[in-house]
Formats: sequence, C-alpha cells, structure tokens
Amino acid sequence: MNQLVECVPNFSEGRDSAIIKEITQAIETVPEIEILDVDMGADTNRTVVTIIGPPEAISEAAFQAVKRASEVIDMSKHEGAHPRMGATDVCPFIPVSNISMEECIEIARKTGKRIGKELEIPIYLYEKAAKNKERQNLATVRAGEYEGFKEKINDPNWKPDYGIAKFNEKSGATAVGAREFLIAYNINLNTNDRTYANEIAYEIRERGRWKRTGNINPFYYKGEVVYFEEGRYPDGNSDFVASNFEDLSKFYSKKYGKDLRERYISLGLDPDNLIGKPVYKDGKFTNIKGLGWVIPEYNRAQISMNLTNYKMSAIHDIYDAVCEEAEKRGIRVTGSEIVGLIPYDAMKLAAEHYLAKMHKSPGLPVPDLMNIAIQSLGLNDVSDFKAEDKVLGMPKVDGELSNRVTLDFIDEVSRDSAAPGGGSVAALSGALGAALSTMVANLSISKPGFEKMQMTLTDISQRGQKVKDRLVKAIDDDTSAFDQVIKAMRMPKDTEEEKLARDIEMQKGYQIATLVPLETVKDCKEALEICHDISKIMDDSMASDVGSGACMANAGAISAAYNVRINIKSINDSEFCKKMDKEINELLNECKTLSDKISKIVKKTF
Repeated sequence: MNQLVECVPNFSEGRDSAIIKEITQAIETVPEIEILDVDMGADTNRTVVTIIGPPEAISEAAFQAVKRASEVIDMSKHEGAHPRMGATDVCPFIPVSNISMEECIEIARKTGKRIGKELEIPIYLYEKAAKNKERQNLATVRAGEYEGFKEKINDPNWKPDYGIAKFNEKSGATAVGAREFLIAYNINLNTNDRTYANEIAYEIRERGRWKRTGNINPFYYKGEVVYFEEGRYPDGNSDFVASNFEDLSKFYSKKYGKDLRERYISLGLDPDNLIGKPVYKDGKFTNIKGLGWVIPEYNRAQISMNLTNYKMSAIHDIYDAVCEEAEKRGIRVTGSEIVGLIPYDAMKLAAEHYLAKMHKSPGLPVPDLMNIAIQSLGLNDVSDFKAEDKVLGMPKVDGELSNRVTLDFIDEVSRDSAAPGGGSVAALSGALGAALSTMVANLSISKPGFEKMQMTLTDISQRGQKVKDRLVKAIDDDTSAFDQVIKAMRMPKDTEEEKLARDIEMQKGYQIATLVPLETVKDCKEALEICHDISKIMDDSMASDVGSGACMANAGAISAAYNVRINIKSINDSEFCKKMDKEINELLNECKTLSDKISKIVKKTF
C-alpha cells in the first residue's frame, strides 16, 4: 500500500512572491511530491506551504525547501506579526495514510539531523518528535524568538538537538516535528445566535467551561459561576466537594483517570493559588479547540473546531455529541463543513460508524463509503463537498485499463496488440471473484437469521474489498510489468559491454514481469479463501453467486500462473526459476483444494 506523509513547512516570508516561488520550485524538483497549498500572509510576513508524498520523497522535499529558504531569506531583516525563530520556522511531518506516527517521528529526526549537519542550522525537535517533554510545546521552544536565540542558544538547556550550538544570523533556528493531522471542522446550527453556538462548543471542547449551578437547564451559561473558596474545592463534573486541592486531585484521578494539577496548569491557572478562581468543568472530548461564531454568508451560527488528533476524538463522535447537545436545547444541527482537507481514514471511520448503527456492512467500495460519510455528516450543507478534492490519501484507481468500462476493456483485449493480455484478464477474473463473495457477505448482513454473524460477515466483506482493490490495480500493473523488458530490448548492443548491460537489464525485467503475476495468484488464492469462508455460512439462495466467485478466482489464479511460467523460460537464474516453480505449484494446489471444497458445498444446495 502507498504510504503518504504531509509536511507543512512555515517560511518567514509572506510579502515577496518571487522568494516563495524559488522555494516551491526547489520542492518541485523532487519526484512524487505534490504541492497542495501555498498560503502567503503579508501581515504575518509568513508563508505556509503544504506538500504531500511518500516518506523518502517528503524528507528530501523538506530538506530542499529548508535549504533554499536559508539561501533566499535573511532573518536579520525580517519583521512580521507572527512569532518566528528562523527562515524556515517550523517543519512538521504528519501521517496521512498507511504510515504510523512512529515512522513520521523517524522522518522528522532524520530530516532534522541532515539539516543541522549539512546546512549548519540549529534544529529543535518538537511535538511528537521531541526527545524530552520540555520541548514538546512549540511555544516553549520558540520563546524569545529569533532575536532571543542569540543568548538562548548559549544556554546548555537549549542546546539544539541537531546542528551546532551557534547562532545562525541569516537563517536563525528551525523546529522540526511530527504531529497528527489537524482537521478544521465546523458544525452548522439552525440559528444565527452565537451564544447558542458557544454554549455547545464549551461542552465539547477539551478546555471545557466554568462550572455553574442553579438555572443551568437547558442553557448552562445562564447558571451562577462556581468559585474555589477557602476550605471548599468543588469537582467540576460532579457534586463532590473536597476541603483542599490535594484531596480533590485524588478524587479526580480516581474517578476520571486524569491529573487535575496538569489540567489547571493547562488552563493557565496556578493549582496552589485557586481561591477566588472559577471551577472548570471538563469538556466531553480531548484534542479539540472550539468556539462559536456566526457566518453572515451562511446566515447561521457554527461551532468552529480544530481537531488535533482525529484518532483520539473521531469526527463522527463529535458530530453525534453536538447533535445530542443541540437537541437538549431545542436547536437543530443542519450539517457540517470541512475547511481544507481531511484524511481518508477519518472519513472511512465515520462511514463505518454510521453503517454499523444501521446494521449495514462497512465492506463497501471506497466511493460508497465516502458518500455515506458525506451524507451522514451533512457535508454538503453549506458548500459542495467533493471527495476527490477534499479527502487526502483516498485510494484511487488511476490505471488506464482499470478505469475502462468492462466492454471497452474486452474490446481492447481483442485488438491486435500484445497488451493488455492474459495477466490483466487474470487480475480482472480474480477481482470479480472477490467482488461476488463480498456482495454475498454484504447482502447477508441485513438478512433475518444472520444477526449473530455480523462481525464475521463484516470481516469477510472488508477483506473482500481489499483483495478486490488489489486485483483491480493489478490489471494495469501486469501490463506495465513488461515495460522494463521492452526498455531493455531497445538498449544498444553494438559492443560486448553494451550487450552485457542489455542482457543484465533484460534479466531484471523478466524477473519483475514474473513477480507481478505471482502476486495476482496470491491475491486470487485469498479471494478463494474469502469465497470459502462465506460458503460455510451463506444462505442457500446465494450459492450460485459464491460458486461463480470461486470459479472466477480460481480461473484468475490459473491464468496468472501461466504468465509466471512463460516468463520463467526467459530467466537464466536457475535458483530463481526453481523457487518460482515450487511456489506456483504450491499456490495452485491450495487454490484447487479451496475450489473443490467450495464446489462441494455449493452443489449440496441444488
């Protein structure tokens, strides 16, 4: 699966577009990198660039951007409203799809180390990439800003993580980190009263709100604020009252599993000096900042939020909670809005959540999952939401062949060209086999009598979709697998050295052309395993579909194996050939066993 990482470097230049263009041109020299956004701010004199790509490429692009920024930006002349400490002020890496936070931390550290060594820019690791707790907070790292670093960098406590502990007058210092994807998310209400939007936002956000008492239903803000008093320390979330902060902390820790001292410090309050200060009620979610506002363009109020970790506080859970809080107050949620981009995983989780509530299978094609999420969250309420533009890391089928209508594909196969050929047809056959078994699982979930099998059916349908998608991709992969062989054939062969180089490249090409259909055989075998799993619990009325799926998957395996074997004939490495032949025989035997088992089960239903 393709890994995607986002990087959002912030540059201390927002007024000269020519300088920013030089930086973005440096980024564009790196293959596989896409620039998603360039946001220049004149008042802040700062530009935020958003790029995305695979791990190695994103690291290289970030380095090239920092390098060019160090050449074209002079921090000694910089002025702007935004806090900053370097030409490249911050450079965070964010996991988008098929990559872990741990891997992004490694990318951040590797990139930071290279910047420090090659460019001699002091590097400070922050957020998840920080090596100590004190440097996790960017504001702490950046305290004193560029001007203050002349002295700060000489403090042993502020020795950079990478690079020399010497003030770089031209480039300043750079913070390199790793963090979760930030989702800018607004929920729409059927009112233009900002007070009502704030009322709900304060219930939802991590910061929470002042605890109140008395007239708090249905509108909490109408109650009287509760304060800490001498000998009276109320819990913000219950009726419990302690006589001192230590006892309150023990109660809070035992009941909620959290640190009350850290909670009040995060609110900017001194836990040892709370007398006369308001008691805080916890918000329902963590990793959320939020408030209410009114958008005249929409003529309605919104709860505007930044979700800093959608894996901890899922967008669908937040939406449901806001709906619940609004309902208590006689307010209606009309939908929601994504500002900017949202990761595919966040949308997929939302779709699966709402499908589960409907007792429906989440094992659906990607477009169907996106439609479920869009409709359930009301993302078309105030503006058009196009998944292909807004969802980052969404699986796509980009191949020329797989994007064809089936009849067009069949016509293309029949023409007087060598490709697409048997390998692509094998992949299509296997994909159809996986699709049929997935269809049966999805239909069964809502059938009476299958209530206790929902988890099993969900697992089968999700596995089936994954195998189907891999095989659809293989339709094009098989055709392109032979490209290296053709490229090698066109190499010059006038001298002995050229002939040898050509032969070596052709051998490499034939091995690649062998391994691609081998993967198709493996995927077809997995499609057969899924057919077998569903055959054991299917309704008899669906036996023909399961049987047909098994036949298609088995045919795909046999056909792909032919491609493996025909390519082996052109490979000189006998050990490689023996290994391939053995593996193919084992896979086909397993496929035949599965196919026979399924056929036996299916025939019993007739």
